[in-house]
Amino acid sequence: MNGADAIIKCLEAEGVKEVFGYPGVAICPFYNSILNSKVKSILVRTEQNAAHAANGVSRITGKPGVCAVTSGPGATNVITGIATAFADSIPMICITGQVNSELLGSDVFQEADITGAVESFVKYSYLVKDANDIPRIFKEAFYIANTGRKGPVLIDIPIDVQNATVSKFVYPETVSLRTYKPTVKGHAVQIKKVCKELERAKRPIICAGGGVQLSNACEELRAFAEKFNIPVVTTMMGIGVMPTNHPLNFGMVGNNGKGYANKAMNESDVIIMVGARVADRAVSQPDLITKNKILIHMDVDPAEIGKNAVSSIPIVGDAKHILKDMTESEFVTDTKEWLETLKEYKIQYAPKRNPNPGYVDPAVFITKLSEKMEDDAIYVADVGQNQIWSCGYHIVKNGRFLTSGGMGTMGYSIPAAMGCKEADTGKQVIAVCGDGSFQMSMCELATLKQHGINIKIIVLKNNYLGMVRQYQHNAYKDNYSMVELTGSPDLSKLSESYGIDFMRLTDMKDADEVIDRFLKGDDNTVILECIIDPMDLV
Repeated sequence: MNGADAIIKCLEAEGVKEVFGYPGVAICPFYNSILNSKVKSILVRTEQNAAHAANGVSRITGKPGVCAVTSGPGATNVITGIATAFADSIPMICITGQVNSELLGSDVFQEADITGAVESFVKYSYLVKDANDIPRIFKEAFYIANTGRKGPVLIDIPIDVQNATVSKFVYPETVSLRTYKPTVKGHAVQIKKVCKELERAKRPIICAGGGVQLSNACEELRAFAEKFNIPVVTTMMGIGVMPTNHPLNFGMVGNNGKGYANKAMNESDVIIMVGARVADRAVSQPDLITKNKILIHMDVDPAEIGKNAVSSIPIVGDAKHILKDMTESEFVTDTKEWLETLKEYKIQYAPKRNPNPGYVDPAVFITKLSEKMEDDAIYVADVGQNQIWSCGYHIVKNGRFLTSGGMGTMGYSIPAAMGCKEADTGKQVIAVCGDGSFQMSMCELATLKQHGINIKIIVLKNNYLGMVRQYQHNAYKDNYSMVELTGSPDLSKLSESYGIDFMRLTDMKDADEVIDRFLKGDDNTVILECIIDPMDLV
């Protein structure tokens, strides 16, 4: 057995079903060994999308997705995908090939110091120097990636190490890292303090972030909210922790959130922040959520607690365990009057739109689409105006809502949806993007075709980089620069060239019939182009 064979054995031991990547000489031993395994290799068309696809796998399975690319430009191309995962705390294993060990530091062909380059965007990185260390390193990497505050781990493996003989392969059963001991259970004293504050509270609220999804704590959060009748708002990454139409769900907070959700946060007297960073997109003025109120911040990463807002009661630990313990606690809350007030706000501060009838109204379209999607469907939003419309108008039932929240990476939706579908072939998967973000990953149409991965793709087309145009509209009084997408391809011809079904919707008259045809069946990829008013605002 050589080092490359050992890597495959490690992946098999971790239950990895697929690896997304792009080959080159420095990673060829790995891709040669994968042929003799049950691990499926999926050839993407650019390395960044290998990481996005692994990201999608991870978010659906709860296990680290895996991508593998070659050295030099292959490794540097994947950095954006790694940074995207890091910003959203998504566990991932990124394997990079590297030049021969004795040539490191010589500036030889396709050498890049990738472990140094990704230092800001990984939980940890390894440069493998001895093939016999591969089992230990991979066991540690999977453990680090998927525990504590989750995130990507990079393993850089020189080609000579991949080809070197492994004297004895033993995959470790356990991991013990002296300096890495993430806290799981919440401190009992802190939990008692929280219960006392909630018993006194008149206007409590839960703000749920992506950490609830990452700790697989959605059921626990719902049970806790329902038992004590506490309303819930979410960050962008927390969308879907409760069904959209759940009576205790009051929508997304933040700059692009619901007015009534922000008002609920501002008027609450106790905020329970669960698995959220208190970042600027969700809370633009951290002082507002600490002034005249109790802030309870619950996070698995102690570094996040108090970073942006000083918490009254910090609780370090895994949301699943803490919420379960809190639900089992016995105390009484009285939120009837508070909930009635929030219901009134929901009506009073409902978003108002005045769409142009000559185009598709993205708000109404996304709502109609949501209602017709399967109950457990996966909706992957890209970045831009399409993301904000999706956050505001997609109805999550018992499915998932995915997007790039922390990094805001355009081109995320199609490769991530590809990973989602590969992870759970029985689920309906929809990727929604703008015409700008679509062109950042349209090369992956070839990957979908080659590997028989069938997803539904919606392109909201307005011939602009809509979010930037909207900013320039407000900040520069319509003095537009670098936002017009002149030269974009004819999507009907592009689809035909890939052998992919294509549909176009120009206004709302036939929306129901077109959506029904678009969603029908799951045996083919379909692109639906929706023509949006170029001047529409989120």
